[in-house]
Amino acid sequence: MNWAGLLQNLLLVIHLQQVICGPVRFSVPEEKEAGFLAGSLSKYFPPPYQLLTQEYLWMDKNTGNFYTTEQKMNREALCPKDTKAEECIILHTAVIGPSGDLVQFPVIIEDINDNAPHFENSEIHLRVSEDMTVGTSVLLDDRAQDMDAGQNGELHYRLEDSDGAFSLKVEDDGPVIMLVVGTALDRETRDMYHMALVATDCGSEPLSATATLIVTVTDVNDHCPSFGTDLPRNVTIPGDATKNTLVAQVRATDRDSAPNAAIVYSLSPKVSERAKKLFSLDSLTGYIRLTQDLQSDNSEVLRLNVLASGHHCPPADTRVTVSIVPKANQELMIKIGFIADHQNQTMVLPENQPPTVLAVLELQGDGSFIGSSLAIESEGPFTLSPQNGKYLLSTSKPLDYESKSAHDIHVAAHGRSAEGSVITSSRRMITVLVADVNDNAPQFFQSHYQLEVEENNQPGMSLLRVAASDADSGPNGRVTYRLDKLAFTVFSIAPDTGQLSASAVLDKEQQGEYKLTVFAQDGGSPPLESVAGVSIRVLDQNDNAPVFITPHYIFFIPENVPPFTEVGAVGVTDADEGENGDTWLHVVNSSGPFVVYNPEGTLRTNEILDRETDDRYELYLLASDRGRPFARTSTARVTVFVQDINDNRPKVILPSSNSSCQTVSPGTTVGTVVTKICAIDEDSGLNSEITYTVVAPESGQKSSPFQLGLRSGNITVAQRLLEKDLGMHHLFVVVRDGGKPAPLYTTIWVNLLVNESVGRCILDKAPTWTGTSDLYQTPSKAPICEVGDTRSAQLTLLVGLGMMLVSTCFLVATVVLYLRQKRRSLQLSKRGHVEENEIPLRLKNKYYSDD
Repeated sequence: MNWAGLLQNLLLVIHLQQVICGPVRFSVPEEKEAGFLAGSLSKYFPPPYQLLTQEYLWMDKNTGNFYTTEQKMNREALCPKDTKAEECIILHTAVIGPSGDLVQFPVIIEDINDNAPHFENSEIHLRVSEDMTVGTSVLLDDRAQDMDAGQNGELHYRLEDSDGAFSLKVEDDGPVIMLVVGTALDRETRDMYHMALVATDCGSEPLSATATLIVTVTDVNDHCPSFGTDLPRNVTIPGDATKNTLVAQVRATDRDSAPNAAIVYSLSPKVSERAKKLFSLDSLTGYIRLTQDLQSDNSEVLRLNVLASGHHCPPADTRVTVSIVPKANQELMIKIGFIADHQNQTMVLPENQPPTVLAVLELQGDGSFIGSSLAIESEGPFTLSPQNGKYLLSTSKPLDYESKSAHDIHVAAHGRSAEGSVITSSRRMITVLVADVNDNAPQFFQSHYQLEVEENNQPGMSLLRVAASDADSGPNGRVTYRLDKLAFTVFSIAPDTGQLSASAVLDKEQQGEYKLTVFAQDGGSPPLESVAGVSIRVLDQNDNAPVFITPHYIFFIPENVPPFTEVGAVGVTDADEGENGDTWLHVVNSSGPFVVYNPEGTLRTNEILDRETDDRYELYLLASDRGRPFARTSTARVTVFVQDINDNRPKVILPSSNSSCQTVSPGTTVGTVVTKICAIDEDSGLNSEITYTVVAPESGQKSSPFQLGLRSGNITVAQRLLEKDLGMHHLFVVVRDGGKPAPLYTTIWVNLLVNESVGRCILDKAPTWTGTSDLYQTPSKAPICEVGDTRSAQLTLLVGLGMMLVSTCFLVATVVLYLRQKRRSLQLSKRGHVEENEIPLRLKNKYYSDD
């Protein structure tokens, strides 16, 4: 049985269970902008990190920090059924650690006060009776709603413009809103109250909503009918009056409203039988009429007691005295002499004339009348003035055709009989027609019109109809319409109907609003006119695609910059507005290490760039708007050049190691190339320009007979080789690049053996540099950090046992490998090996040739 594998699986299961069940919770306020740091998994789990769902959050794979995306989190939309609950939790799943463990952690969406209260109805109607006592409460069913939670969704109410007549009482259970009567109500004094019901939430920055509360006071029967102060009255009728002649009308009033204000008229039982036989009373209108024709030659006075009865009220009473004048006493006649223009006994007078004499009236008739006179019985702007036994009929003020185009003047002749009674013996009606003049300009029904129309309309499309009226008549009241000259090219109006149309295609991007002036002119001479304004707002359509500032962007960026470094700004515009002009950028047709950060419109890296791997990237950006019903797009080409930085040391290819050796014959002539140092640098430009320098000759020698080419790397014989030059020459060469501000370099030993023999040169040990150590850099080694596991004592124990078992296995394997390696090392003990470009510790120099 493999106890080590079983123990490893057991530890993995325990670890996974601890990861999934760990108390990891995060919270983030709703509606946060993109890039808001919502939390981090780094203090709970090791890297790398990958978030599986990235609709609302995205995670940095190295740091474990996760941020909000462009898609804002709306708590009320994500948790519509739980918006009033304490928490709105969204579960996210991530892959963490080198072993790719799955963890699921909750993110709590915290509520902010982003929803104002709202009433279902903008107007709340309530009916209360006027006999309600002060302090009575009436339930208000219409309450405001708020989608937020906690204090942000808790509402308080107040009442405005109540004038003290009403107040609010809010009970905690429900909550229940009660309207309380504050003062005594009287429908006859005020029958309606308009108040503002304001609901305010308890957020840190409170939001509110207002509804109009309309309280109608209903009537109760608390008033009885009554007659006016002008009653009782006296009425005189001729002795030959006919049946159904209107004698008089009685009228009572009741301050209540229907049906409590219904009044029924009747004659009192005390009225004489003669009066009941001659007169009838309409119970609803109060009209008193004759029930038969009169043929009376004698004077007679009848008294009518009239009652007005209401619902549950005692009747009110009044008296009407009717005097009947005998026929024989009616001989007065009215003679009319017209002064104003007249035709067929009808006078015509232009309006707006100052007070004017219309006619001369004269009384003719029976001489038995004493103190006869004329009087105007009808209402109107007319007067009768006595003058030399006659009467002048005149206007008392200018007449207005628009107010009244015809007037009927009722003139009555009154005389006193020998017995002393007043007799009305004759009546005439005179008609005055008012001639219209053009004294009224047309008047629009609205002084300003507003409308909205979508762009790209069809030419000739009807927009709206303006209307004006003229109080004058005939041509003076005939209205025609026209537009100001500046609007002719785009709009037109029908002169007769006022129908406004768009004669051209409207373009929101060229002009988003038009302000027109419409003239209404009548047909008078001279004509009169008035004006009205028309504001036309052109609504946007998604008829423009996004436009890049340039079709080809070229950017330069140094290599090795950290991820999410800005490469450059990408400018894109959309002439539309709103969602139609809201552009979104993303990279297409490219697997390169670039992303677009839309809040800033910048192109950024998403991984570290290496010029030596790729020095140039070609990609395309797609700009898309959010228009409806379909989005419009455009593309732009992007070329990114990766600029080199000096991040690579020169690599020496020849010689292959510090222990390589080359034999040189003493007879080699001066200038001969005996060997060559070949090195490469993966950088470019100055960073890859290599120079070769001999730092110092072999220790103990004053000079070297060899010379090194600064740029070629060729080692040539600099002087004639003498007997003293026989032997080994060690040249310590520094290979540098041209990087700025500090070059990088590596070193190599070049070993030259001046010997008569041309056999193979073998070096037992590589030379050791004894000079200063600042010629080369020792690579730093990153410290290895161990992370202690303090989750539980049980897990610590199991891990300790597992480590002990694994250590034992490793120890056994190490011993076996050591024994095998020792056998091989005995065979190679006579050869030395130094790793390329490393300088070994000081050893005794040993070299020899095959000779």
